[in-house]
Amino acid sequence: MPPKEPATPRRRVPGPARAQGGGRSRSTARPPAGRPRPARKTARSLRLGSPRPRLRLVGLGLTLVMLAFVVRLLQVQAVDASAYAAKAEKNRYSSSTLAAERGEITDRDGIALATSVDAYDITADPSMFTTKFSKADDTPEQAAALLAPILRKDEGDLAKQLRKPKSRYTILARRQTPQIWKQIKDLRSVFTEKARTDKANGGTGANVLAGVFQEPSSKRVYPNGDLGAGILGYVNADGKGGGGLETQLNKELAGKDGEITYAQSGGRRVPTAGNREVPAVPGSDIELTIDRDIQWAAQKAIADQVKKSAADRGYVIVQDNRTGEVLAMANAPGFDPNDLSQANSAAMGNAALQDAFEPGSTAKVMSMAAVLEENAAVPDTHVVVPNRLHRGDRLFKDDIDHPTWYLTLNGVLAKSSNIGTILATEQLGKTRAEANQVLHSYLRKFGLGSPSGLGYPGETAGILAKPQDWSTSQQYTIPFGQGLSLNAMQAASVYSTIANGGVRIEPTLVRGSKGPDGRFTPAPAPKKTRVVSEKTAKTLASMLESVVDDEEGTGTKARIPGYRVGGKTGTSNRVDPATGRYKGYTASFAGIAPADNPRITVYCAIQNPTRGSYFGGQICGPIYKQVMEFALKTQQVAPSGTAPARLPVSFQPGE
Repeated sequence: MPPKEPATPRRRVPGPARAQGGGRSRSTARPPAGRPRPARKTARSLRLGSPRPRLRLVGLGLTLVMLAFVVRLLQVQAVDASAYAAKAEKNRYSSSTLAAERGEITDRDGIALATSVDAYDITADPSMFTTKFSKADDTPEQAAALLAPILRKDEGDLAKQLRKPKSRYTILARRQTPQIWKQIKDLRSVFTEKARTDKANGGTGANVLAGVFQEPSSKRVYPNGDLGAGILGYVNADGKGGGGLETQLNKELAGKDGEITYAQSGGRRVPTAGNREVPAVPGSDIELTIDRDIQWAAQKAIADQVKKSAADRGYVIVQDNRTGEVLAMANAPGFDPNDLSQANSAAMGNAALQDAFEPGSTAKVMSMAAVLEENAAVPDTHVVVPNRLHRGDRLFKDDIDHPTWYLTLNGVLAKSSNIGTILATEQLGKTRAEANQVLHSYLRKFGLGSPSGLGYPGETAGILAKPQDWSTSQQYTIPFGQGLSLNAMQAASVYSTIANGGVRIEPTLVRGSKGPDGRFTPAPAPKKTRVVSEKTAKTLASMLESVVDDEEGTGTKARIPGYRVGGKTGTSNRVDPATGRYKGYTASFAGIAPADNPRITVYCAIQNPTRGSYFGGQICGPIYKQVMEFALKTQQVAPSGTAPARLPVSFQPGE
């Protein structure tokens, strides 16, 4: 080891004397001059920051939050109070429609032809068929498979309706009978019990029909099936008239729906919260002029003949000629408004009012009325009828070839001679144009070219051109019923006018209505128009008797024992609606009884008979007899007490 250096002797620095006890005085001790004072070493301690800034920041934040609450509260309770109150009211209260009871339609004796019964709309909550709720992916399909056979709906369509997860309401079927809902309710109970058992055993406990419900409704029913269906029409799926009187009188029948508003919570009604209710106003009951029994007889007669003749369709009108009331309006084929799914759309209207057709020889009575009223001829005026008649650009003939006939004017009507009618109407004016003008005026007064007055939806006014527009052939065909068109009601009204002494009464189907207060209000009186004089009408009634009573007449099959009958046959070329060309025939018969004191008019027409005879006297005459005989007995009309007038039909040359 190197030798240690000798310690340097410490040099004593003069200074003040030491304090007693050997210590240095703090107040007098100083560092040596020229040397820096060494830093004093002291222990460092932690110091907390001031809390005041943080408290200010928190206080400011709370103040802003409270300010926001206060502003929002002012907005809700002061500025927008009414709007928010309305929203709260809307969310709290729920409203339901109280369906008005649809009025009945009855016949003239108060027998129901259309009424309403309790029914149910079958509804569903699609959200209850979701996987989340039902715990199965195919719940809609399972439910649809169960409901389809009961509701008679397509299974796929039902499943599609139930697969609407965002929807809470859908209508599966409207206006189902209580029996249908009972089937669904019983089936749902079975699945509810099955789900309870499944859950007790640790399963999901899902009920595939849990989301199916019902809402009270009503269903339109027609107790007599297809009886009078063409008149009544039907009610569509929305409960509104879909045709016929159900449409025409829908406003009166429907009444006015009411509304009930009630408090609800969680989808349940709160019974203690009260409710507001506007009661429904029931619809009015409508009483028709129709006699159910006569309607049945007319409908059966025409349906049987249409089937027997393999015809397209047919119609029968029965009218009280004294009042204009329609006692029956039958169509064949018809339909059952209780089951529209089986109905033929072509038969769902009222063809008796909606078909326009050429009347043929039944229109000759109007030509004869004009001739008599204008004093151009009298019943025993002689008319020489050749086998052919050249007029304009055509040769006219009767329905059969014959030698020259020597007929009276009465005989022209009795034998239904086209040629004789042309010759008679030529006497209406000095020129053909003048005669056309006169004839046209009478056709219009009889109601041709205008609606019948029933106001029925879809009714045709027929076609009657202005006389200056008649073609060369129309000038001669219109007098015997070709070249113009009408509907069956218009045709019946012509004969009712004659039966009523020459006064036309607009036909009526409605007698009146009974409101919710039970008070009956009669329908307005129908319009009356004088067409021909009473003398002319009585003469025509006697001439019509010759058609039925005389052996040379064409309507002998319409005779009714004990009653004097006047009528007219018709067989006209028919315009095919599909092609617009003549094809087939329209067979018809119109008549009144008793002819000496007329009470009832019956008109029958059959379109396009293809089997057996197509002559009106042969196939419509018997229908007239059957229906008229039934109507006379039903209306308790006494038999005739006098013999027919038996006007002459022909004359001998040289007389």
